[in-house]
Amino acid sequence: MISSLFGRVLHLSLDRAVIDISGVGFSVVITPATSARLSVGNSAQLFTSLVVREDSLTLFGFLDESSRSLFELVQTVSGIGPKVAMAILAVMTPDDLNSAIAQENVAAIERVPGIGRKGAQRMILELKGKLSDLSLGGQPLTHVAPWREQLTSALMGLGYSAKEADSGIASFVVHLQEEGRDPATLQLSELLKGALQGGQRGQSGQSGQSGRGSL
Repeated sequence: MISSLFGRVLHLSLDRAVIDISGVGFSVVITPATSARLSVGNSAQLFTSLVVREDSLTLFGFLDESSRSLFELVQTVSGIGPKVAMAILAVMTPDDLNSAIAQENVAAIERVPGIGRKGAQRMILELKGKLSDLSLGGQPLTHVAPWREQLTSALMGLGYSAKEADSGIASFVVHLQEEGRDPATLQLSELLKGALQGGQRGQSGQSGQSGRGSL
């Protein structure tokens, strides 16, 4: 099994790279995000997964081992093959998917092309608790981003529970993703305002409940 490649990039497109290894060009399927990190003529290392079919051998490449492990893990879910697995990694980072599954955020997973509401629900059901098993050198696959730690602390300082804070943040992150914005680029005050509004969006449509009126 080919588990990694290191060589010069001969050709590059949004979804494929050709890596020269001692004069042999290996064609590797990649995501647009991976393509953006590579450049023709420069050396690159890709962690790879070989998918064998009756009529083909296809290499899929990733910049880190956690992404490769996630690619292989999501294919254990009923109905998900390599194509959809790559679509997941093209839209969501391992951290994003781990968070969405932990919080049962169906809407975030539905954004992946090829996965409808039922598929998202099935992913949550079959993968919940499994992503934490993926690790590198004893380190967990995911980590809490500094901005998220600060925002969670700020919300809990206002009297919200950890669950309420997570719910508001998750809704806000989905909103930012739809706009193509990165939460790491925002000031804490903007994050706090957005999370509070996210909590209000999450409660819209619920009736007969009272509380703080936000998260």
